[in-house]
Amino acid sequence: MHSPPSRAHGDPVRNRRPLRVLLADAAPMQRSGLRAILTAAPAAGDGPVEIVVAGETGDGGETVDLARRLLPDVLIADFALPRVDGLGVARAVAATGLPVRVLLLTEQGTDEDVLAAISAGAAGFVLKNAPAEELVAAVRAVAAGGAVIAPPVLARILVRVAEALPAPETTAAGKLDTLTEREREVLIHVARGHSNAEIAAALQVSETTIKTHVGHVLTKLRLRDRTQAVVLAYETGLVKPGV
Repeated sequence: MHSPPSRAHGDPVRNRRPLRVLLADAAPMQRSGLRAILTAAPAAGDGPVEIVVAGETGDGGETVDLARRLLPDVLIADFALPRVDGLGVARAVAATGLPVRVLLLTEQGTDEDVLAAISAGAAGFVLKNAPAEELVAAVRAVAAGGAVIAPPVLARILVRVAEALPAPETTAAGKLDTLTEREREVLIHVARGHSNAEIAAALQVSETTIKTHVGHVLTKLRLRDRTQAVVLAYETGLVKPGV
Protein backbone atom coordinates (compact mmCIF):
# COMPACT_ATOMS: atom_id res chain seq x y z
CA MET A 1 0.00 0.00 0.00
CA HIS A 2 1.27 3.44 -0.81
CA SER A 3 0.29 6.96 -1.72
CA PRO A 4 2.07 9.00 -4.42
CA PRO A 5 4.03 12.13 -3.50
CA SER A 6 1.95 15.28 -3.67
CA ARG A 7 4.85 17.76 -3.82
CA ALA A 8 8.43 17.94 -5.01
CA HIS A 9 11.02 16.37 -2.77
CA GLY A 10 12.88 18.87 -0.59
CA ASP A 11 13.64 19.97 2.94
CA PRO A 12 10.49 19.04 4.91
CA VAL A 13 11.08 21.56 7.66
CA ARG A 14 11.70 24.42 5.28
CA ASN A 15 8.73 23.58 3.04
CA ARG A 16 6.44 22.93 6.01
CA ARG A 17 5.00 19.87 4.35
CA PRO A 18 4.64 16.44 5.97
CA LEU A 19 7.78 14.38 6.35
CA ARG A 20 7.12 11.35 4.18
CA VAL A 21 8.35 7.90 5.20
CA LEU A 22 8.47 4.56 3.41
CA LEU A 23 8.40 1.45 5.64
CA ALA A 24 10.12 -1.77 4.58
CA ASP A 25 9.74 -4.65 7.04
CA ALA A 26 8.70 -8.25 6.46
CA ALA A 27 6.54 -8.35 9.61
CA PRO A 28 3.11 -6.69 9.19
CA MET A 29 2.82 -6.14 12.95
CA GLN A 30 6.21 -4.41 12.99
CA ARG A 31 5.13 -2.11 10.17
CA SER A 32 1.87 -1.40 11.98
CA GLY A 33 3.75 -0.48 15.14
CA LEU A 34 6.14 1.78 13.26
CA ARG A 35 3.26 3.47 11.48
CA ALA A 36 1.45 4.11 14.76
CA ILE A 37 4.55 5.59 16.41
CA LEU A 38 5.44 7.85 13.51
CA THR A 39 1.99 9.17 12.70
CA ALA A 40 1.28 9.85 16.38
CA ALA A 41 4.32 12.13 16.65
CA PRO A 42 3.03 15.67 17.28
CA ALA A 43 3.75 18.61 15.00
CA ALA A 44 3.03 22.13 16.14
CA GLY A 45 3.97 25.71 15.36
CA ASP A 46 7.43 26.13 13.90
CA GLY A 47 8.61 22.84 15.37
CA PRO A 48 8.99 19.44 13.66
CA VAL A 49 6.51 18.77 10.88
CA GLU A 50 3.98 15.97 10.77
CA ILE A 51 5.22 12.52 9.76
CA VAL A 52 3.15 10.50 7.30
CA VAL A 53 3.68 7.00 5.95
CA ALA A 54 3.75 7.31 2.16
CA GLY A 55 3.95 3.57 1.59
CA GLU A 56 5.11 0.25 2.95
CA THR A 57 6.36 -3.13 1.81
CA GLY A 58 7.52 -6.41 3.28
CA ASP A 59 9.75 -7.31 0.34
CA GLY A 60 13.30 -6.05 0.04
CA GLY A 61 13.24 -6.83 -3.65
CA GLU A 62 10.62 -4.18 -4.40
CA THR A 63 11.75 -1.60 -1.86
CA VAL A 64 14.06 0.36 -4.15
CA ASP A 65 11.48 0.51 -6.97
CA LEU A 66 8.90 1.74 -4.47
CA ALA A 67 11.34 4.35 -3.18
CA ARG A 68 11.98 5.50 -6.73
CA ARG A 69 8.24 5.95 -7.37
CA LEU A 70 7.32 7.56 -4.05
CA LEU A 71 10.49 9.54 -3.33
CA PRO A 72 9.99 9.53 0.45
CA ASP A 73 12.16 11.70 2.65
CA VAL A 74 13.18 8.67 4.70
CA LEU A 75 13.16 4.95 3.96
CA ILE A 76 13.02 2.85 7.13
CA ALA A 77 14.26 -0.63 6.27
CA ASP A 78 14.62 -3.74 8.40
CA PHE A 79 18.14 -5.14 8.39
CA ALA A 80 16.72 -8.63 7.70
CA LEU A 81 14.42 -7.93 4.75
CA PRO A 82 13.73 -10.95 2.51
CA ARG A 83 15.24 -11.25 -0.99
CA VAL A 84 17.30 -8.06 -0.60
CA ASP A 85 18.36 -7.23 2.95
CA GLY A 86 18.60 -3.76 4.46
CA LEU A 87 22.24 -3.37 3.51
CA GLY A 88 21.44 -4.24 -0.09
CA VAL A 89 18.61 -1.73 -0.11
CA ALA A 90 20.87 1.00 1.30
CA ARG A 91 23.52 0.28 -1.33
CA ALA A 92 20.96 0.30 -4.14
CA VAL A 93 19.44 3.60 -3.02
CA ALA A 94 22.89 5.17 -2.79
CA ALA A 95 23.84 3.80 -6.21
CA THR A 96 20.75 5.23 -7.89
CA GLY A 97 21.35 8.67 -6.42
CA LEU A 98 17.81 8.95 -5.09
CA PRO A 99 17.23 11.88 -2.70
CA VAL A 100 16.10 9.37 -0.08
CA ARG A 101 17.71 8.90 3.33
CA VAL A 102 17.90 5.31 4.58
CA LEU A 103 17.39 4.45 8.24
CA LEU A 104 18.10 0.81 9.12
CA LEU A 105 16.43 -1.09 11.97
CA THR A 106 17.87 -4.19 13.59
CA GLU A 107 17.42 -6.46 16.59
CA GLN A 108 21.08 -6.86 17.55
CA GLY A 109 23.15 -3.90 16.46
CA THR A 110 26.62 -5.44 16.41
CA ASP A 111 29.60 -3.21 15.66
CA GLU A 112 30.06 -5.05 12.37
CA ASP A 113 26.44 -4.34 11.38
CA VAL A 114 26.86 -0.63 12.05
CA LEU A 115 30.12 -0.39 10.12
CA ALA A 116 28.54 -2.29 7.24
CA ALA A 117 25.53 0.06 7.30
CA ILE A 118 27.77 3.12 7.17
CA SER A 119 29.72 1.60 4.30
CA ALA A 120 26.48 0.85 2.46
CA GLY A 121 25.44 4.50 2.63
CA ALA A 122 22.79 4.33 5.35
CA ALA A 123 22.17 7.61 7.18
CA GLY A 124 21.02 6.01 10.40
CA PHE A 125 21.00 2.83 12.45
CA VAL A 126 18.41 2.28 15.20
CA LEU A 127 17.66 -0.72 17.41
CA LYS A 128 14.14 -2.16 17.23
CA ASN A 129 13.78 -1.96 21.01
CA ALA A 130 14.56 1.76 21.06
CA PRO A 131 12.00 4.06 22.71
CA ALA A 132 9.40 5.55 20.37
CA GLU A 133 10.73 9.07 20.84
CA GLU A 134 14.23 7.90 19.83
CA LEU A 135 12.89 6.49 16.57
CA VAL A 136 10.96 9.67 15.79
CA ALA A 137 14.00 11.81 16.56
CA ALA A 138 16.15 9.60 14.33
CA VAL A 139 13.72 9.91 11.41
CA ARG A 140 13.66 13.68 11.70
CA ALA A 141 17.42 13.90 12.11
CA VAL A 142 18.26 11.91 8.99
CA ALA A 143 15.56 13.72 7.00
CA ALA A 144 17.30 16.98 7.90
CA GLY A 145 20.60 15.64 6.57
CA GLY A 146 22.04 14.30 9.80
CA ALA A 147 23.29 10.86 10.75
CA VAL A 148 22.13 8.69 13.65
CA ILE A 149 23.58 5.63 15.37
CA ALA A 150 21.84 3.97 18.31
CA PRO A 151 23.51 5.34 21.48
CA PRO A 152 24.53 1.94 22.95
CA VAL A 153 26.18 0.97 19.67
CA LEU A 154 27.75 4.38 19.13
CA ALA A 155 29.55 4.13 22.46
CA ARG A 156 31.19 0.87 21.38
CA ILE A 157 32.07 2.21 17.94
CA LEU A 158 33.76 5.27 19.44
CA VAL A 159 35.90 3.02 21.63
CA ARG A 160 36.98 1.05 18.57
CA VAL A 161 37.74 4.22 16.63
CA ALA A 162 39.78 5.61 19.52
CA GLU A 163 41.78 2.39 19.76
CA ALA A 164 42.48 2.47 16.02
CA LEU A 165 43.71 6.07 15.98
CA PRO A 166 47.45 6.71 16.18
CA ALA A 167 48.70 8.13 19.43
CA PRO A 168 48.45 11.93 19.45
CA GLU A 169 51.63 13.69 18.46
CA THR A 170 53.64 14.81 21.42
CA THR A 171 53.79 18.50 22.21
CA ALA A 172 56.70 20.58 21.02
CA ALA A 173 58.28 20.54 24.49
CA GLY A 174 57.78 16.80 24.78
CA LYS A 175 59.65 16.24 21.53
CA LEU A 176 62.82 17.56 23.14
CA ASP A 177 62.79 14.55 25.46
CA THR A 178 63.89 12.43 22.51
CA LEU A 179 67.18 14.34 22.27
CA THR A 180 70.38 13.39 24.06
CA GLU A 181 72.09 15.96 26.26
CA ARG A 182 74.69 16.65 23.56
CA GLU A 183 71.98 17.06 20.90
CA ARG A 184 70.24 19.60 23.13
CA GLU A 185 73.50 21.53 23.42
CA VAL A 186 73.87 21.52 19.66
CA LEU A 187 70.28 22.71 19.19
CA ILE A 188 70.89 25.60 21.58
CA HIS A 189 73.92 26.67 19.56
CA VAL A 190 71.98 26.35 16.30
CA ALA A 191 69.18 28.49 17.75
CA ARG A 192 71.74 31.17 18.66
CA GLY A 193 72.86 31.32 15.06
CA HIS A 194 76.19 29.55 15.43
CA SER A 195 77.70 27.76 12.44
CA ASN A 196 78.80 24.13 12.56
CA ALA A 197 82.42 25.27 12.82
CA GLU A 198 81.63 27.58 15.75
CA ILE A 199 79.67 24.85 17.54
CA ALA A 200 82.52 22.38 16.97
CA ALA A 201 85.00 24.80 18.49
CA ALA A 202 82.77 25.50 21.49
CA LEU A 203 82.17 21.82 22.21
CA GLN A 204 85.72 20.79 21.25
CA VAL A 205 84.66 18.17 18.72
CA SER A 206 85.04 17.87 14.97
CA GLU A 207 82.78 19.70 12.55
CA THR A 208 81.75 16.33 11.09
CA THR A 209 80.50 15.28 14.51
CA ILE A 210 78.42 18.46 14.75
CA LYS A 211 76.91 17.81 11.31
CA THR A 212 75.92 14.36 12.53
CA HIS A 213 74.32 15.79 15.69
CA VAL A 214 72.41 18.40 13.69
CA GLY A 215 71.11 15.68 11.39
CA HIS A 216 69.93 13.65 14.37
CA VAL A 217 68.17 16.69 15.84
CA LEU A 218 66.29 17.41 12.61
CA THR A 219 65.31 13.76 12.20
CA LYS A 220 64.13 13.23 15.76
CA LEU A 221 62.14 16.46 15.82
CA ARG A 222 60.80 15.93 12.28
CA LEU A 223 62.13 19.27 11.12
CA ARG A 224 62.97 20.25 7.56
CA ASP A 225 65.93 22.56 8.20
CA ARG A 226 67.87 24.64 10.72
CA THR A 227 65.34 27.46 10.50
CA GLN A 228 62.59 25.21 11.84
CA ALA A 229 65.00 24.04 14.54
CA VAL A 230 65.54 27.63 15.64
CA VAL A 231 61.79 28.28 15.79
CA LEU A 232 61.19 25.13 17.84
CA ALA A 233 63.98 25.97 20.27
CA TYR A 234 62.34 29.32 21.06
CA GLU A 235 58.80 27.90 21.11
CA THR A 236 59.76 25.32 23.72
CA GLY A 237 61.70 27.80 25.85
CA LEU A 238 64.95 25.91 25.34
CA VAL A 239 66.39 29.23 24.24
CA LYS A 240 65.03 32.58 25.37
CA PRO A 241 65.37 35.87 23.48
CA GLY A 242 68.35 37.90 24.65
CA VAL A 243 69.88 35.00 26.59
